[in-house]
Amino acid sequence: MGLRPEELAKTIDHTLASGKASPADVERLCVQAQEHHFASVSVPPEHVTLAAEHLRGADVKVSAVIGLPNGAESIREKVEAAIGSLEDGAGELELVTNAPALAGGDFRLVRDELVALERAVRMRSVNAGRGAVLLKIAIDAAALSDKAKRLACRIVESAGADFVAVAACADDGFDGFHDVELLREYLSERVGVKAVGEIKTLEQAYALVNAGAGRIGTPAAVGIMQAKGVHEPSAH
Repeated sequence: MGLRPEELAKTIDHTLASGKASPADVERLCVQAQEHHFASVSVPPEHVTLAAEHLRGADVKVSAVIGLPNGAESIREKVEAAIGSLEDGAGELELVTNAPALAGGDFRLVRDELVALERAVRMRSVNAGRGAVLLKIAIDAAALSDKAKRLACRIVESAGADFVAVAACADDGFDGFHDVELLREYLSERVGVKAVGEIKTLEQAYALVNAGAGRIGTPAAVGIMQAKGVHEPSAH
């Protein structure tokens, strides 16, 4: 897939995962996102207000990441964090599923949680007179069998997700391309796949898009866009 640079930029969520980031870090993230016209900045709830202020009027959304690191918070805590993020200016939400429950086969708990979150988010958006909120659900696919990944996709899709997010390109050598390809196969065309992680090169970004990713979440977004010498995606 030979995406033009501006097309690739609109697949990228420029990520700031650390809750310890300073206001200057958030401002820098937003300035870079505006410069490159990324799809969104992806930040924890505590940074949403500041990011929304910096990006007011820009073509970059604020995406709040709820439930890091493993989604083990209660449903109530996640709903409160999601609603609070919307009120603070988030236009997208990325919700981390309960990884221990998913890995342990408690799919009913996972489904009940996602349904409650989806209903609360959609209701809050409608009542506030806002447009539709993009809802991304992150699953720990690396801990699941392929059969469990298929079931997880069905649960997430039935709960009304717009994207399913999975890890890719970790520093320990895990690349996640297999999971991206499987999820693209398992999900309907209505639901996109997002690859998240230490995606550092333009070549990796193109390869993930080729594997089926419609969004890429990475803290190395600027380096990817500034890369030189890679004009065509390589085969994986």
